[in-house]
Amino acid sequence: MAAAKSVERLSQRLVTPAEPTPAGPLRLSWLDRYPTQMALIESLHVFKPALERDGDGACPARTIERALAQALVQYYPLAGRLGFTDDGGLLQVDCAGDGRGVWLTEAEAACGLEDVEYLEHPMMISKDELLPPTPAAEKDERKLVLLVQVTTFACGGFVVGFRFSHAVADGPGAAQFMAAVGEFARGNSAATTVEPQWGREAIPNPATAVIGSLPSPEGAKSLEYLAMDISAEYIGHYKAQYNDASHGGSWCSAFEVLVAKAWQSRTRAAGFEPDSDVHLCFAMNARPLLHASLPRAGAGFYGNCYYIMRVSAPAGKVAGSSIPDVVKIIKDGKRRMPAEFTRWATGEAGANGGEDPYQITADYRTLLVSDWSRLGFAEVDYGWGPPAHVVPLTNLDYIATCILVKPWAHKPGARLITQCVTPDRVAAFHQGMLDMN
Repeated sequence: MAAAKSVERLSQRLVTPAEPTPAGPLRLSWLDRYPTQMALIESLHVFKPALERDGDGACPARTIERALAQALVQYYPLAGRLGFTDDGGLLQVDCAGDGRGVWLTEAEAACGLEDVEYLEHPMMISKDELLPPTPAAEKDERKLVLLVQVTTFACGGFVVGFRFSHAVADGPGAAQFMAAVGEFARGNSAATTVEPQWGREAIPNPATAVIGSLPSPEGAKSLEYLAMDISAEYIGHYKAQYNDASHGGSWCSAFEVLVAKAWQSRTRAAGFEPDSDVHLCFAMNARPLLHASLPRAGAGFYGNCYYIMRVSAPAGKVAGSSIPDVVKIIKDGKRRMPAEFTRWATGEAGANGGEDPYQITADYRTLLVSDWSRLGFAEVDYGWGPPAHVVPLTNLDYIATCILVKPWAHKPGARLITQCVTPDRVAAFHQGMLDMN
């Protein structure tokens, strides 16, 4: 008889820093306080059993719990609670008072990871069973910074589910913290390799910055999920095309190639009018532009420090160009980033009712792209080796998204996780991605 594919939660504990930490409020930056950062970013990290650890009696949940307490000594703001103004605006992290800490849920599943296909889509266990629930003791979920659930499977493998506030850390910052937990879990008893830095005062706070409206599902299209594994040969094919074209000997990345292909395939599948503009939005790390103001030139800074680049072109041009030419459109946009970020940081971009570069929209003509492949999540090791794969979770099926993640451990290539076309256009989009002519 097949093992039950359900999860039993065994306990939920408040993990506090292993040593006394500073008290008092820490003010968040302008970008930390941006309205869309209020979300708890959800992800699942799937770890296969490690044969060399068979019989050593180590429990993943208890190992991670101890390491979490140690890491929170340096990363003590993550044990705090978000503080708000009287009108509900996000203001600071409160690092003192009762009830501070990170909630860790310990759970187990009676089946093995193989029985649920290592949580490949469609997942055979609901994500809600693998993500940490909000404890009844927390009266206001908005204030939570981090929740963790460790679910151990019968095979010895385990899944770590995170709900991480985007207000306190961006993607590289969250991965930096998880790596620190991993260092302690593997037996490091001293400080972590990367010393964390708060330094939020270094992030620009332009007085004239415009804050656009939040995305709304009203009138938006419901979009279908599709995940694709992309081979190294596929990526190499389009890189070679770009290198063979007359682009001044410049180099292109796997990210640029795959985003160009996805943007073109989506544009063709959706059937946009050729003369209508389509848009591509993606976050770029702004740390290199703030070396002079960030503590330690940005090393160890884990707060939000990015800029959203927006690239636009007529649908007919995106659909009808070669992939090297679509890559060039993306590269031209990336080259504008330092100048555009400076205009925003100095307040010039927001003057006279300018646009909000950080606004997320449900406009179907806009594709929002995230690159998780270089953030560091795939390298986190709690003592059982790096994860087999990482599953970013999206809760808004009306915002067109494309997320690039690393493929299964030790497998070359990449994985694209998309939710960017309506159900009736998924087959056309998928076929467009497969077509290498």
